[in-house]
Amino acid sequence: MNAWTKSLAGLLLAAMPQLAHADGELHIYNWTDYTSDEMVKKFEKETGIKVTIDTYDSNETALAKIKSGAAGYDVMIISNDFVPIFVKQGLFEKVDPGQMLNFKNVDPKWQKRPWDPKAEYTVPWVWGTTSFSVDTSVYKGPTDTLKTLFEPPAEMKGKVGMFGSPSEVMSLALVYLGKKQCNENPADLKALNALLQAQKPFVKVYNSDGTVERQVAGETLMHEQWSGKALATRQQKPTFKYVYAKEGVIGWMDNVAVPKGAPDPENAKKFLNFLMDPENIALQQKSTGYQSAITGSNKFLPPEIGESPEFNPPADLKITFAPACEEKATRAYDKIWTGLRQ
Repeated sequence: MNAWTKSLAGLLLAAMPQLAHADGELHIYNWTDYTSDEMVKKFEKETGIKVTIDTYDSNETALAKIKSGAAGYDVMIISNDFVPIFVKQGLFEKVDPGQMLNFKNVDPKWQKRPWDPKAEYTVPWVWGTTSFSVDTSVYKGPTDTLKTLFEPPAEMKGKVGMFGSPSEVMSLALVYLGKKQCNENPADLKALNALLQAQKPFVKVYNSDGTVERQVAGETLMHEQWSGKALATRQQKPTFKYVYAKEGVIGWMDNVAVPKGAPDPENAKKFLNFLMDPENIALQQKSTGYQSAITGSNKFLPPEIGESPEFNPPADLKITFAPACEEKATRAYDKIWTGLRQ
């Protein structure tokens, strides 16, 4: 081997670790139909990292799977009220997003969120509201109250859809009842159970997947719904209306975290930093119809999303961000949910 060949070989060897570090894989665990293809392709193109996605249908399902020791995910998306539960059980890596380059783009009001007050574990994904949408071509009654959903009129029997997540069903029901979240009061729990049991004969399905498809097909005329999914429904079937109820709605923010023991935490950190760029997170917003916590992202949205009623809640709307519940309340909810699903 001559001197020139040795020099070339040395240069190639020196470059190999950098090439290996730039490539690799990123395994994402997320809600069904909740990851922008366009955003993923942009990340892959910029980093050389191959993305694969696995999905779940409720926060409870995700918690059970990660708690069981399921490995292989580099990042996961989880709702605000479940972040403290994951942290308390040691299921997240501490990645200090506040030290990342793009953290400066996070709106100051969202930099220290109640569920991650020191910005140690998560970055914001997107946020929205939970209420319900109804087909106004069939239903001609009031569309300003949660009573329509929880005490449906006769014509809605067998045509109502509710989420398959007990925490999401009960948090909205408690808003309607005017009761506090994470409720442990026996009288309030009795009222909650009675309300849901009385609603049950009207409910066709308890399922968080396929909400848009069921409404567009006419299988459900009214459905508990996230604001972005309500937008998607209306775009396909304009007679559907998303209800901003006088009692209020549930607000939520989904968050991106790194599960404990992630195969490639460095690629995970690259993804978290990537998401805090306004143009990148706007691709996720465009795909799902939700707000972001990243300053300047909305300017990249098309008018049919950025100017839609589902994307812009009224200024005086009461929005309740449900907190993580203690074990006593969670057990009570589980008991109600078990009885409801029997």
